[in-house]
Amino acid sequence: MVDTGIFATTAEIGYKAGANASATSKAEVYTNSFIAQAESYINSRTLYNWSDAYGALNADVKGVLKEAGSSLAAIYVIQYDMSGFSSRQEALIMINVLWARVEECCKILEKEANRTFVQEA
Repeated sequence: MVDTGIFATTAEIGYKAGANASATSKAEVYTNSFIAQAESYINSRTLYNWSDAYGALNADVKGVLKEAGSSLAAIYVIQYDMSGFSSRQEALIMINVLWARVEECCKILEKEANRTFVQEA
């Protein structure tokens, strides 16, 4: 199987989900679904289809999309099965930190000025 996400890879999602995340939920078959959902959320939230424009984006914008996508998908990985974490509190703290990053990235992407990073063909 191959990573099908545009913004982030299974490995990047797994890093953010952490060492205690379920091996099942970190598996590529799951992360492919999680990243597709994350990408759709980011596109809808920012009112711009970053997925379609991805090839023409500046590397800096791609980095913000990678951070947002991998963070949101990692939240889904953690939520799927919290049993590997030392406590539910540990998992929730990780989710909160990741959600804060998703929020900040989406705010950056929402700003019209950042759309100038899309290179005209």
